[in-house]
Amino acid sequence: MPTAVPSTTFRTAAPTAPTAPRKVAVVGVALSDCGRVDEATPQALHAQAARRALADSGLGRDVIDGIASAGLGTLAPVEVAEYLGLKPRWVDSTSVGGATWEVMAAHAADAIAAGRANAVLLVYGSTARADIKARRRTSNLSFGARGPLQFEVPYGHSLIAKYAMAARRHMHEYGTTLEQLASVAVQARANAATNPDAMFRDPITVDEVLGGPMIADPFTKLHCCIRSDGGCAVLLAAEEYVQDCAAAPVWVLGAGEHVSHTTMSEWDDFTVSPAAVSGRLAFERAGVRPADIDIAEIYDAFTYMTLVTLEDLGFCAKGEGGSFVEKGRLLRDGELPTNTDGGGLSAQHPGMRGLFLLVEAVRQLRGAAGDGQVRRPDGTLPELAVASGTGGWFCSSGTVVLGRG
Repeated sequence: MPTAVPSTTFRTAAPTAPTAPRKVAVVGVALSDCGRVDEATPQALHAQAARRALADSGLGRDVIDGIASAGLGTLAPVEVAEYLGLKPRWVDSTSVGGATWEVMAAHAADAIAAGRANAVLLVYGSTARADIKARRRTSNLSFGARGPLQFEVPYGHSLIAKYAMAARRHMHEYGTTLEQLASVAVQARANAATNPDAMFRDPITVDEVLGGPMIADPFTKLHCCIRSDGGCAVLLAAEEYVQDCAAAPVWVLGAGEHVSHTTMSEWDDFTVSPAAVSGRLAFERAGVRPADIDIAEIYDAFTYMTLVTLEDLGFCAKGEGGSFVEKGRLLRDGELPTNTDGGGLSAQHPGMRGLFLLVEAVRQLRGAAGDGQVRRPDGTLPELAVASGTGGWFCSSGTVVLGRG
């Protein structure tokens, strides 16, 4: 059975409780092959991403004593750990949709800070696109029909329909326009133009977004994320490992998580996402304000997701997201460079994309984003980034604030 990091025998010192909380850094990040990957299995993409992230860190596999994974198999972290040849002392299988990875990063950082782990690998891989093309699976209209969802499924509420209803509510409540929502997709595509890993890089216009085939009113095709294959991995470690790393550390400064509902009838306000809570907690714990942030990596399964999350994180007032996004602020050279790799709307979206947000944020803070590198107005590298993932249909949110230096 193939393993991600063959060679040495697994060994590491057992973590001990520190006298004070340890600082936690992201020390390795990587993508697997992404986009159209017809011949790989999800397990192979996990392994490829893990190998690359470990190589990026410059550390040996023996430092890894924790693993977090979701979305593969029956016992995700157990099966993935075995496939990678790891025997972790700390695991996390939290699964809350797209927000999973920011929530897992928060849990891992807490465990490392408290001395319950030394280095934790977050890893994901999916062949969502290839499986449909090969007819190994079909598209799903709902997440299931048991529990609370049984009261909605008979009425045909698909995942995208729920986001579409929320977008329509925001349009009704605040006058948000289709053109403003479309501008989110246009700017994401512009950011993807210089990303060699992006699946779609050709420019698009607002008119092209509006004129595409209708998927769920008001969303046309280009309002929706792409379906791709791919995976990625992030390695977090305690501060004492940083001196042995190959690249400058990116520090976890603060994180927050929140869940709000599962049934639409229990969602108090369609125009407010759980990022309103997770973001506030993350910024408070990091000791920074939204105005201090240089770049934002935001889960964008749909254009409305980006717009409302920007509001809820505090980058603009509630109801002003439309006017905020339409002025080019999300571009790489805009006021708030957002989804600088092209996001799920243009780069890649193999399922639970939240881990990709962390990879891109780290690359930008390191100055390792190549032609897609963001720089501050004075030419310096960005200092602070926020990654905010959303799960389900705005059911959950995880937000992480990262800083370099």
